[in-house]
Amino acid sequence: MLTQASWIKAPGDFGDVCPVFKKTFAVKKGVRQATIFLSALGLYEAQLNGKRVGDFILAPGWTAYQHRVQVQQYDITGMLNAENILELTLGRGWCCGELTWESKRFYPFDDPAVICALQLNYDDGTQDTLYSDESFQAARSGILYSHIYHGEVCDSRPAKRKWEPALVIDYPRDILIPQQGEVVREIEEIKPVRLITTPMNEKVLDFGQILTGYVKFRTTQPAGSLLEISHAEVLWVTGPRKGCFYTANLRGAKQRITYITNGQDTEYRPRFTYQGFRYIRLDKWTGDINPDDFTAVVVHSDIRRTGTFECSNEKVNRLFQNIIWSQRGNFLDIPTDCPQRVERLGWTGDAQVFIRAGSYNFDVQKFFTKWLADMALEQLDTGAIPAVIPDVLGRFTAGSAAWGDAAVICPWQLYLTYGDRDILAAQYDCMKKWVDCMASQTEDDIWDTGIHFGDWLALDLAEDSYRGATPLELIATAFLAYSNALFIKVGKILGRDTTDYEALYNRTVRAFQREFIKDGRMVADTQTAHVLALYFGLCGDSRQSVARHLAEMVTANGNRLTTGFVGTPYLLHALSDNGYAEIAYSLLLQEQYPSWLYCVNRGATTIWEHWNGIREDGSFWSSDGNSFNHYAYGAVADWMYGVVCGIRTDEDAPGFEHVVLKPVADRRLSFASASIDTRAGKLSSKWSIEGDTVTYEFEVPGRATIVIGEQIFEVEKGAHRYHSQL
Repeated sequence: MLTQASWIKAPGDFGDVCPVFKKTFAVKKGVRQATIFLSALGLYEAQLNGKRVGDFILAPGWTAYQHRVQVQQYDITGMLNAENILELTLGRGWCCGELTWESKRFYPFDDPAVICALQLNYDDGTQDTLYSDESFQAARSGILYSHIYHGEVCDSRPAKRKWEPALVIDYPRDILIPQQGEVVREIEEIKPVRLITTPMNEKVLDFGQILTGYVKFRTTQPAGSLLEISHAEVLWVTGPRKGCFYTANLRGAKQRITYITNGQDTEYRPRFTYQGFRYIRLDKWTGDINPDDFTAVVVHSDIRRTGTFECSNEKVNRLFQNIIWSQRGNFLDIPTDCPQRVERLGWTGDAQVFIRAGSYNFDVQKFFTKWLADMALEQLDTGAIPAVIPDVLGRFTAGSAAWGDAAVICPWQLYLTYGDRDILAAQYDCMKKWVDCMASQTEDDIWDTGIHFGDWLALDLAEDSYRGATPLELIATAFLAYSNALFIKVGKILGRDTTDYEALYNRTVRAFQREFIKDGRMVADTQTAHVLALYFGLCGDSRQSVARHLAEMVTANGNRLTTGFVGTPYLLHALSDNGYAEIAYSLLLQEQYPSWLYCVNRGATTIWEHWNGIREDGSFWSSDGNSFNHYAYGAVADWMYGVVCGIRTDEDAPGFEHVVLKPVADRRLSFASASIDTRAGKLSSKWSIEGDTVTYEFEVPGRATIVIGEQIFEVEKGAHRYHSQL
């Protein structure tokens, strides 16, 4: 539809001011159907006759713009008049703005541009189409500045605009594709819970929850009043500034909204930016502050909630809600690491460790299908996977073990959760190139070259370290074996020849055991080394001794973990899969630092990036990178689903066509329940303890294998109830 339309941009140098484009047109006969097709290199917002078209926030979304840009279509039949005015406002967004903490431009499009086609199908069977071209008029809008990280400046006062013909620019049209991902929308509204006057006399509104989005507010201040708002996740916890606004962790992101009033009773919300925050500070505000005038608008991809978990421990319930909120806050068109600082990038490592939990919590099939398509396009000729997708960091970050493995792990999990065979076929070449890339860097079947992030933010080295103590070559070789094992399964499902990869797998496992296991013990005495060897099935005959030593390490450390991004997602599984479920429960229920519930006790409402984001003495870990909304450690939710309540997929019947239910009860909880709205139907698992009796209740949508202790039951669709003794 847009093949005959032209990309149009501002006719001159508008600087930071967002351009607005206008087209007037008449409708002189009855319209049966009117549709507008829109896209931008930048961000657009469309209005027809003064009313917003559609509800896609930050359209057209973030893709690998040099390869593809999504096109949205909207039904505007009911919005038409006899005489009409179409207005398109354009922001720089991700495509034409500065990205990453280095404030660099990345994409080859210097100026934002918009493209559209408006199709009118008349009652008499005829049709007209209006295309964007030089007949559109352009002027400066009231948005004086807009930036994903830094916020927005808006002058709402009426101004006499100088309209000039839009400039046609020769940007490619073959990169335009139909909308593939989920639409980003305003999902929820939250009112402030309190107004604070800090020790520094700052006026701060607390919304009670870290969220992603923006604040809308109402004002009646005199025309020309300058209102300014800053955003933050947390307040200072200790020291002379205790209780004051804390922004050091934003790493340069201003997260600031500036609004110049027009003297009318007006409601304002930003249009081309978003923030991660719980608190706002009213830096400049004239008159009294009425909290009722402010509303936090939660914005993220409109993914459907599918999973629930609840138990008798309210702190664990809060932890689960924190996981949900972090997923909501970071699933904004791409799976970002964090929504607040100068970053907000689609880190592959974070995505792969969390995707199982994420796919149970929400329906993310469409969301990840789009992101993985960009991954395949961004993959280097060597097969290396960039650390972030879309790739705005460049080649120096590509090829890290555990990060690049998202190319295999993410499609495989979509297959397990949704029965999505198509995603395996679509991503097969990308997976193959990644496995080949890993294998090409080995010597004696050990992957000991390249740049790796390691067990990111593990606690088994000095506090200011990042990569952890687990040897990089151990992690890399373990992931080579694991991803190759999954790739072999994918190949067999798709009917491909896997002979060479099976040989590679056997060599890798033998090399791993030769290099990293001596006399039944892991050479590297870290929790993560043991976890990877166990969870990836690399121990051979040493499995029992490796598991026993992992359990001893955890208990000797006071039932506390030392793992980072690589080890944590598998830690509880490695214990419970090998007979140490009680210790795994102890880690989940641990409240001392470091632990999930330590963060809960510190008032967390989302998942922290660092176990010690706020230290025991109340000081902050660092201002270098200390997000309080970072979902990676929320991967523990898949253990809540899969072990506590026992909900497990069957790779021979994916999409929960056949369900394995193997719950593991623990006396420290009096009950636990979970449910997932699967492709096969609603699935739920619950157990409760009274005295020494455990009662299990299941609702299954089809065939299921229920395992309770040594008993195995093969059941069909319906409700099932069992009892056992602790």
